[in-house]
Amino acid sequence: MQITQFTDYSLRSLIYLGMHSERLCTISEIAEWHGISKAHLVKVVHYLTKLSYVKSTQGRGGGISLNMPASKINIGDLVRETEPNFNIAECFNSETNHCRITSKCVLKNLFNDATNSFLAVLDKHTLESILFTFK
Repeated sequence: MQITQFTDYSLRSLIYLGMHSERLCTISEIAEWHGISKAHLVKVVHYLTKLSYVKSTQGRGGGISLNMPASKINIGDLVRETEPNFNIAECFNSETNHCRITSKCVLKNLFNDATNSFLAVLDKHTLESILFTFK
């Protein structure tokens, strides 16, 4: 299973903000620190703000910060909200599925179980529970 770059950048941004929770941070500094595209990170932060994970302060001296305690940010929930889908095989999308063995194949059920297990592990963790490794 592979997460999208968007989800990866979302997680990295929240980790950075959690590491620097005592102050406002800028998108530029997060992009530079992680070595990622500022333009892409702007989109990520905008979406995280829309989801209420991040709050943005405009104007001189402005920046971004976590909008809630790190203990309230569940990693599984974040991944579900930032991933467009979990269609890991063609048969997951009925509109584009052309697989001839779908009706008798059990792989879809196996992949579905694996996805649920993946998310169940992530559900056990909050941003706070992973931040300790960075302090």
